[in-house]
Amino acid sequence: MARIKYRFNPESLSYDRISITIKTRIIQFFTYFMASVAIAIIYYAIFSSFFNSPKEKKLLRENEQLKVRLELFNKKLDNVNAVLEDLQQRDDNIYRTIFEAKPIPKSVREAGIGGSDRYADMEGYSFSDLLISTAKKLDKITKKVYIQSKSYDEIIKLALRKEEMLKALPAIQPISNKDLTRTASGWGWRIHPVYKIKKFHYGMDFTAPVGTEIYATGDGVVKELEASYRGFGWKIVLDHGFGYETWYAHCSGFNVRVGQHVKRGDVIGYVGNTGLSTAPHLHYEVHINGQPVNPINYYFNDLSAEEYDKLIEISTNSNRTFD
Repeated sequence: MARIKYRFNPESLSYDRISITIKTRIIQFFTYFMASVAIAIIYYAIFSSFFNSPKEKKLLRENEQLKVRLELFNKKLDNVNAVLEDLQQRDDNIYRTIFEAKPIPKSVREAGIGGSDRYADMEGYSFSDLLISTAKKLDKITKKVYIQSKSYDEIIKLALRKEEMLKALPAIQPISNKDLTRTASGWGWRIHPVYKIKKFHYGMDFTAPVGTEIYATGDGVVKELEASYRGFGWKIVLDHGFGYETWYAHCSGFNVRVGQHVKRGDVIGYVGNTGLSTAPHLHYEVHINGQPVNPINYYFNDLSAEEYDKLIEISTNSNRTFD
């Protein structure tokens, strides 16, 4: 039974009974209720600031586990990258060297991945730096793998063309010189016979009578026939493919035409004394990818080891003049 409340009336010196309306009771109820809710919220805020809920504790444990696994994954990527770099070294320094192909530039292998906002969706996490670093490393390795795969495709094509390449290599002497007596001057610094100054000689000279046959030193196509009365005089240029060219200068005549396919050992011209030359001889050069190289490194198809050593000794005689 609800208690009856009274209020003292000083005028009548008696107690008057208090009548509480329903509206007052409702207001009182909501006042108490809202005060309770406010107190509960304050208690919850204070509690949650210092203590984690079981669900939060579970999520924190999962985050730590994910971070540890991500760090392990990052280390595995480092191992994969090391293996990939070893494959790249073998590719550039062994496989491509065997097939005489240019190595892939480091700028191509190490090129970055485009897009400044590529990793924007990984921001805002407690370990975003680790996450973004791992993603970048994975993207870089993926690109390296793709480039290496394309490189191996190219090497397979080179391997299939190896027989063709071997035929194209300038592997014999350009004139008949079995006894090596026609070897005049080789690669290196020499005294110019006309200007009497020291000048680099980018080839080899072979002395021979005018009209001596000149042979193609490898399979190829006649790229150029030049009939000049200066410099190299009458000159033949053969394109052997695979980056190789051979030059035959100071000829007295040609036995081929531009665009003609020739095979190693075919007669392409004749020794002469044209251009800036002081005596009948053949000036011979080998070029790889547009750069002259020492022809002495390419006489391995028609000489014994002893003959080759003797040829090197004769050609390196620095007291000789050239042309």
